[in-house]
Amino acid sequence: MMLDPSGRSMDYLRLSITDRCNLRCVYCMPEGGVEWKPHSSFLRLEETLRLCSLLCELGVRRVKLTGGEPLLQKNLEWFLRALHRIPSLEQVTLTTNGLLLADFLGRLGDGAPSLLAGINISLNTNDPAIFAKMARRSELLAVLDGLGRAKSMGIPVKINCVPVRHHNESTLVDLAGLAANEVLAVRFIELMPMGVATGLEGIPTDEIMALIESRFGRLSPDDAKIGNGPAVYYSLPNFKGKIGFISAMSHGFCSSCTRLRLGSDGFLKPCLASDTGLDLKPLVRSGASDDEIKEAMGRLAASKPTGHLFAGSAKPGPNDEDRTYKGPVGMYGIGG
Repeated sequence: MMLDPSGRSMDYLRLSITDRCNLRCVYCMPEGGVEWKPHSSFLRLEETLRLCSLLCELGVRRVKLTGGEPLLQKNLEWFLRALHRIPSLEQVTLTTNGLLLADFLGRLGDGAPSLLAGINISLNTNDPAIFAKMARRSELLAVLDGLGRAKSMGIPVKINCVPVRHHNESTLVDLAGLAANEVLAVRFIELMPMGVATGLEGIPTDEIMALIESRFGRLSPDDAKIGNGPAVYYSLPNFKGKIGFISAMSHGFCSSCTRLRLGSDGFLKPCLASDTGLDLKPLVRSGASDDEIKEAMGRLAASKPTGHLFAGSAKPGPNDEDRTYKGPVGMYGIGG
């Protein structure tokens, strides 16, 4: 078991398997894409699988596959099946922009629900023109096709929306309306000041809640446990689905965070905003034993900060007085 100084047990891994993406969302990716790096800069899937297995031996029970866009990883189906052979791993879920999802689920076939316990689809608007402006690609129909395929196969779906001032605020209420007739969760995630997002303005949760209530009625707190994340959920009158909010900036949830993040480059981070971490790639490629790698992972978990320091939104704890957020860090390489 990996415990941090606050007594939190690290049982959840967000795993980025590529930093590439086929969208260029304004809050995540530079318009021209990211700097090209040689393949040797990234973990091979076999190396990633070994590290996942060791993390599971240390207490990780749930893995979220992210990117970049994870469906661009051509051997993802092999990797997904290999993950399920780790005895102590209880659940694998996926976050995707949805462009390639329908085709990928078609390849998985009837076994898809047993391989994926849930799918998060990044969808910042259901308006085609605004989608094209934010994603810098006109691919909304492909995303909706992937969403429909996942629903038809019985896989639980959550929609993730990042509200950005002067971009998608006019369509947030319409997006929430997707939960009216579908058993899914529409979630609004406050913008975090990382990478290209530092030049944008997010929209706080309380403002979005007021907009939704102005059309659909009172949001009632719902104690439903949907997935592994920090979202707080609400019900609306006559809605089949739920509305969720992930409010890292205005309503911090660091005290309950049990996540580690492993990037496609082999860098293990204790916190999304942390300026510290552990580069596992040299250990893996220098012939380090499993025990040596696990010992290093345990030390990393023991250094997990009390909370993030975005814009001064959390105070340092007793073990991180000198820690500062150095940014900018590209969200595309950390898994969001």
